[in-house]
Amino acid sequence: MCWEMRTIEGLTLSHVVYTPRGGAPQNVLRSAALAQIHVPYDSGEPRYHDLGSLGESAIALTAADCPGGERRGTYVCVTTRARGHAHLKDGFGDEQARKSRQGEELVVLSGYQVGWYAYVAEWVFGDDGSITPRLGATGSLAGTVTTPGHGWPIGVGRRHFEESHSHNVFWRLDFDVDAATRDAVEQYDFAGTGTKRRSMVRTRFATETKAVNRRMRWWRVLDPRALNADRHPVSWEIDNSDSAEYRGPADEAFTRADLYVTQYHACERLATQNPLPHCRNSVDRYVSGERLTDPVVWVNVDFHHVARDEDADPMPVHWQGFRVLPRDVTAKNPSP
Repeated sequence: MCWEMRTIEGLTLSHVVYTPRGGAPQNVLRSAALAQIHVPYDSGEPRYHDLGSLGESAIALTAADCPGGERRGTYVCVTTRARGHAHLKDGFGDEQARKSRQGEELVVLSGYQVGWYAYVAEWVFGDDGSITPRLGATGSLAGTVTTPGHGWPIGVGRRHFEESHSHNVFWRLDFDVDAATRDAVEQYDFAGTGTKRRSMVRTRFATETKAVNRRMRWWRVLDPRALNADRHPVSWEIDNSDSAEYRGPADEAFTRADLYVTQYHACERLATQNPLPHCRNSVDRYVSGERLTDPVVWVNVDFHHVARDEDADPMPVHWQGFRVLPRDVTAKNPSP
């Protein structure tokens, strides 16, 4: 795995590879980065787009920001930490059959000061192959005063109503499961409401697509020719079940889907206010019916921030993100 601090996106990862315990290296991502932090306020204004020169807002990290890890350059921390139980299985009196192991995760992180807010961008790589991109918002409240209908009372009495707002965070993931031009993206639904049975419905996206979250819905990126030892296609599952799912007005159509799949174009780097010439401005406009041969996945996760007294000051971090899980990358649990 390689990293660089880009002016536009900030911390950007490339050539991400997963090596299961006792197994061979598996290609996962050609590149991955934040693609926008859209912050619309509940009263209608202001409406911020915090990416565009995020790398210039990077915070110089101290040893306290990277406990037990290594600072790589000035702005990046690489560390490991416990992730809790990897698995637990009772042996019913047979100690040899009992299975229990604690998991670990590798974390690559950076911090940014954008106005009142400080952001902590983490890429969390579990020893089970999972990837959790997440963004933490901390720093200070903006001090924006609004009416009771759009905010929450902060401080003594009911004089100061801190305005509520959303953080719509986009990530851009360019998967390379085995070969760049063979990847495919599939959507999985499980039909049946108010019944005992569920039927799986698989949809493979042939052209650029906008998708929204649904109960039990998930997606996967696969290379149909890359097979595990059981002859099942190697794939990576995307779970975006924790989003508050903000939907904005017509001029913010980019908020009206939770996952976008587009054909790779080097100039399509941000989900909104894309600064590169000869390219469309936002991810909803990237979706133009083009046939998918080298898909790029854009994931949109929303958090609605209603301030509370505990947010002052400094504000405790609140996290939002999603998970990427190995699906049939190995034929069995690689670390029993």
